[in-house]
Amino acid sequence: MTIPDDLPRRILEGSPDAVLISDRSGTVVYWNAAAQRIFGLSPGEALGRSLEIIIPEQFRDRHWAAWENVMETGVTRYGEGRLLAVPALNKEGRRLSIEFSIQILKGPEGRVEHVAAVIRDVTQRYLREKELPAECR
Repeated sequence: MTIPDDLPRRILEGSPDAVLISDRSGTVVYWNAAAQRIFGLSPGEALGRSLEIIIPEQFRDRHWAAWENVMETGVTRYGEGRLLAVPALNKEGRRLSIEFSIQILKGPEGRVEHVAAVIRDVTQRYLREKELPAECR
């Protein structure tokens, strides 16, 4: 059985999780339908813009310091399926809680060219857990 050529694109577009890809400068180059649903930004609003469109201002310096380290070394502790839980912003500036994993995409010379992130909005779960008594967490 042959796999259709458009199957990877259909999987990315139909994913219930946001999939976004940025270049090594942190510019968004891919933004799927779930990213639009979660963050409220259409592909036209997100493509070509900095990842800062979803990063709360108080976390940007820390984000970019870690980002530069990953671009330099090509190594992240959040690869291989480990999840990172962080706050994010939607289009209206409302705070979200997200979990994501990343994949470092290197070119033929081993240099980081892109970073792909698979993101899930866990805001409702986070709010429910905050309401639980400490002994239940």
